[in-house]
Amino acid sequence: MPVAVVVDYESSWPDRARRLLAEVKDALGPLAGSDRFVYDHIGSTAVPGLAAKPIVDLQVRMPSLPGLDELADLLASTGFVPARGARPDSPGVHRDTPRRGDPADDELYEKRLFHDPARAAILHIRRVDSPFAVFVVIFRDWLRSNPEQAKRYQETKRRLAGAHAEDGDYDDYTRAKSAFFDETNNEMRAWARAQAS
Repeated sequence: MPVAVVVDYESSWPDRARRLLAEVKDALGPLAGSDRFVYDHIGSTAVPGLAAKPIVDLQVRMPSLPGLDELADLLASTGFVPARGARPDSPGVHRDTPRRGDPADDELYEKRLFHDPARAAILHIRRVDSPFAVFVVIFRDWLRSNPEQAKRYQETKRRLAGAHAEDGDYDDYTRAKSAFFDETNNEMRAWARAQAS
């Protein structure tokens, strides 16, 4: 199977995400303040009907980030292991890229990334005050509420998957998707402001 592949939506994805998040929540329970952590199913597999890479994306938001080794020890029983990235500059492995209009404070974008290769899942651990952590949730909810934009995003992803089907990793596919985020940034933010008011 080529690396950059987008498949039709599978109705099992939300249940898979719930089960995985429950395991992660149990594993992270010993951390101080774990009762304040926020657990999210994010990415395209969290948008009903949207085609996606067949990898479930999960997010945990917490007040501060423990060290990678401490998290790896806690998560070892779940099957999630630290993700290293295919290249030294693989996007989104150790930090996220600020979106246009967000604060530029580097510390806000630090993250811990884990994956479970056997169950095709990725776990992003971010600070609760990370603008990118907020962005991925708003983007998910905006797509859920805007079928036309979700369709445009799906078409974009299918086109890019075709263009990067022979790549050795997802990196250039991931970078190329940022053009869609940039094009829709103002509309998405306006929608989010309207929801909050």
